Amino acid sequence: MKQFMDENFLLETVTAQELFHNHAAKMPIIDYHCHLIPEMVANDHRFRSITELWLGGDHYKWRAMRTNGVDERYCTGEDTDDWEKFEKWAETVPYTFRNPLYHWSHLELKTAFGITKQLSPKTAREIYDECNEKLQQPEFSARGLMRHYHVECVCTTDDPIDDLRYHKQTRESGFEIRMIPAWRPDRAMNIEKTDFADYVGKLAEVSGVEICRFVDMMEALQKRHDFFSDNGCRLSDHGVEEFYDDPYTDSQIDIIFEKALRGQQLSAVEIRQYKHAFLKMCAEMDHAADWTQQYHYGAIRDNNTLMFNKLGADTGFDSIGEFNTARAMSHFLNELNLEGKLTRTILYCLNPCANEVIATMLGNFQDGSCPSKIQFGSGWWFNDQLDGMTRQMNALSVLGLLSRFVGMLTDSRSFLSYPRHEYFRRLLCNLLGNDVEKGLLPNDKETLARMVEDISYYNARNYFKF
Repeated sequence: MKQFMDENFLLETVTAQELFHNHAAKMPIIDYHCHLIPEMVANDHRFRSITELWLGGDHYKWRAMRTNGVDERYCTGEDTDDWEKFEKWAETVPYTFRNPLYHWSHLELKTAFGITKQLSPKTAREIYDECNEKLQQPEFSARGLMRHYHVECVCTTDDPIDDLRYHKQTRESGFEIRMIPAWRPDRAMNIEKTDFADYVGKLAEVSGVEICRFVDMMEALQKRHDFFSDNGCRLSDHGVEEFYDDPYTDSQIDIIFEKALRGQQLSAVEIRQYKHAFLKMCAEMDHAADWTQQYHYGAIRDNNTLMFNKLGADTGFDSIGEFNTARAMSHFLNELNLEGKLTRTILYCLNPCANEVIATMLGNFQDGSCPSKIQFGSGWWFNDQLDGMTRQMNALSVLGLLSRFVGMLTDSRSFLSYPRHEYFRRLLCNLLGNDVEKGLLPNDKETLARMVEDISYYNARNYFKF
């Protein structure tokens, strides 16, 4: 019987073990999409407890706790203390067998704190106290944890109206790890939201542009786009339920925009027309600035209107929805491509039934300007686990070039999420190692080593031009 989570965890062959320990494990981390709070990095935040570090803002753990029958007060409540929340999480962990949380949690305990005990009600107090004691040491601050995990660069997720003060503060402090902003203009895109007009007012204030028409808003966004570029931004990101290709005219978009500012209800077609126009103009900005654009699509958010601010509830499309989205995606990318304005693009899907659609779509728009200009993003949200990441890599292998893949990201708010890169690298090495052992790939150590190091680190560094 193999020991749980030993040094060869997930590495089933000698080839896989050699690839991971001698190559993948040594590569720095470029976390090109995360949700870290920039203020915590700028001020080198010290965590009061393992609960704040581990459970604060972690919707994955909250969802598991709720599913296990834990009352909300132990997830996000303010009338319970850190130990009470941690104790409820420890009660939940043994019920997460075969859920990725079980692997992630124990990798985090092991790699950050050197704790190899399994978390359960029996070990909860011991682990809680040991973690809290270590958190008092300077190396367990926000920056210390980033150094511990050999992080080279992180890209946060930032609204266009953000003043980026904490990015500037971090840069001027001399901190050796780069923290780069990434442009996420979803609030300007989501015209159907009740706070849209208020957001436009805030955008007008920070940009110094009076916004009355759609063209005014895009002028304001261009100014903020330039500001982000001046502060090191090289990536944009969009969270979309689907892609949009509904035809529109400039006059139609003006009417739609003005209706939204007056608080009038919009039709589904009007919303789609606006989002199509908005995303197209954002894509043109990204191309002009030589940025990489990212699209996270397929998440139907805010399903539980009572809990959505805390929960992050999501679901995916059915097969018909995926077909329609694929067609719209093709039209949208082709529209940009025909105008010579399609920049480097990463596509992420929430529903794994679209893996082959995405992997096939990539080849339609590769133009030879750089290796794998259009990328299939790593398994996202509920797919960034053993099965989801393996399925994504298999689809990309069959229909594209896995060797040119830009690899893993945390998509996380937590400073303990970097072991997800290790998890991914172990799976990658195991995938290749198994193929070698089966005779499906030659035992070309030099080529395999280069491939593993590229996917773990070098491809991302070159692709994003860091």
